[in-house]
Amino acid sequence: MRITDTIKYVGVNDHKVDLFEGQYPVANGMAYNSYVILDEKIAVMDTVDANFTHEWLDNLEQVLDGRKPDYLIVQHMEPDHAANVANFLKVYPDTTVVANVKTFQMIYNFFGLSLEGQKLEVTNGGTLSLGNHQLTFVFAPMVHWPEVMVTYDSTDKVLFSADGFGKFGALDVEEDWDDEARRYFIGIVGKYGTQVQSLLKVAATLDIRIICPLHGPVLSEDLGHYIGLYDTWSSYTPEEEGIVIAYTSVYGHTKKAVDLLADKLRSKGCPKVVVYDLARDDMSLALSDAFRYSKLILATTTYNASIYPFMHDYISRLVEHNFQNRTVGLIENGSWAPLAAKVMREMMAKCKKINWLDTTVKILSAINQDNQDQLEAMADELCKEYIAQNDILANKNDLTALFRIGYGLYVVTSNDGKKDNGLIVNTVIQLTDTPNRVAVNINKANYSHHVIKQTGMLNVNCLSTEAPFSVFQQFGFQTGRSVDKFAGQTVHRSDNGLVFLDKYINAFMSLKVEDYVDLGTHGMFICSVTEARVMSNQDTMTYTYYQNNVKPKPETEGKKGFVCKVCGYIYEGDELPADYICPLCKHGAADFEPIG
Repeated sequence: MRITDTIKYVGVNDHKVDLFEGQYPVANGMAYNSYVILDEKIAVMDTVDANFTHEWLDNLEQVLDGRKPDYLIVQHMEPDHAANVANFLKVYPDTTVVANVKTFQMIYNFFGLSLEGQKLEVTNGGTLSLGNHQLTFVFAPMVHWPEVMVTYDSTDKVLFSADGFGKFGALDVEEDWDDEARRYFIGIVGKYGTQVQSLLKVAATLDIRIICPLHGPVLSEDLGHYIGLYDTWSSYTPEEEGIVIAYTSVYGHTKKAVDLLADKLRSKGCPKVVVYDLARDDMSLALSDAFRYSKLILATTTYNASIYPFMHDYISRLVEHNFQNRTVGLIENGSWAPLAAKVMREMMAKCKKINWLDTTVKILSAINQDNQDQLEAMADELCKEYIAQNDILANKNDLTALFRIGYGLYVVTSNDGKKDNGLIVNTVIQLTDTPNRVAVNINKANYSHHVIKQTGMLNVNCLSTEAPFSVFQQFGFQTGRSVDKFAGQTVHRSDNGLVFLDKYINAFMSLKVEDYVDLGTHGMFICSVTEARVMSNQDTMTYTYYQNNVKPKPETEGKKGFVCKVCGYIYEGDELPADYICPLCKHGAADFEPIG
């Protein structure tokens, strides 16, 4: 297979394996990828699984066409990639092995090879010239072993990504990339999201045209899609709105409760309901979908003073893979001493940012009317935001939405007649309640001020404490005059035709401008409320919460100057000009503070 004119594929497909790493079903097999860079010097990128020694060496011999390799670059020592290091050196004994110090230690542990006189030990950021091709090595510890490194070829703009961007499945089988790559990522790499995020930051500085992973297809188109998914998965951000129900049931009563709940969720507008019987369904897929969707219900029985074994295994996997940032609810069943809810909650104590439902369903052997009511309450709690997003089901006159107004942070949306727009504001005030009047202050320098003055309409979206920093980047660090902030997104609209956010808000209000007050640098829009919906019971995002919990801490060590209190941008210099405007968030000098 040709990757570029001088980079060739020499990997193999494995259709013998049924369980990858002894636990992940792979109905469509696996690919073990290896590559050759042909230049003045020839580099072989990794080997393959031990079961395919001769097939791989045959592929290699065909591509080399009589030439001898100069380097064997070992990025990852897991046996599905490095099992043939010793076999390779028997055939090509004059090859220099390129690796880092931890890799060489593992090579000795696996094969007893010291490689004295034929090894090139590289450092993080180290380089190697093959002639035309210039390689740079970037260490990626714990993605997903401690010795892992990736290699960037600046000549052909190729990232050899080790296990990154890999997926289950052989290359001679057509299947969707996202689903099997997600299952692969969560199962294999999912615990190490922080380390993947660090690697993505490095990747963002590189001009990457092709990604060559050690599993799965070579990626050369729509790289933003794949990198975006990796960013979502490794930041533990829900990929889609939906509810996973994972259950075990001994005699069918817990299953009946799950079926009832699933029906109620669908009837209340839940966009996706996925149900797993943990005793029968693929555990790795149930794990993957728990990370894919925003909400999770766990339903099981008390068993031997604990919980049913399959549920115990499932929760253990969730915890060890760093499950976090999700809404979770519990259904328990027990005939005489129900403990399941308590055990499940205790097992998940290490999980971060878990929003526990107020409703827990407690079944005593079989479902009764109280359980029916509890399931209804649980469905209402889970679907509150979905109901509010639905034009038919929503209560559009829920004026308790105004209770979400405080010293918080908001996204104000508008439309200039061509595209939707949004910006971050921090001054929204309820003026009166008879009639309901709300004031919104907007800086005149913002494009939204101009749009709202012309149209007289706006929506105020009350951000909740679930909102990540990316929301502030999307709506606060770029101008709607030159950027379509909703490009490519599916949006929800209120009755006035404007967008309201489908996540990260606890309420929104549609406003009609009744009066305007000129405040010099700002304009105050005095508005009547035409629509109000409550989306969730999450707390409103305050400015203090944003500063302490959402905004990344700026890296100021060793720097002298001023840092923006809003976005963390650093201005290096002895004096900050009085008229200075932050290039990221557009806030003025008043929002900067001296470093240190």
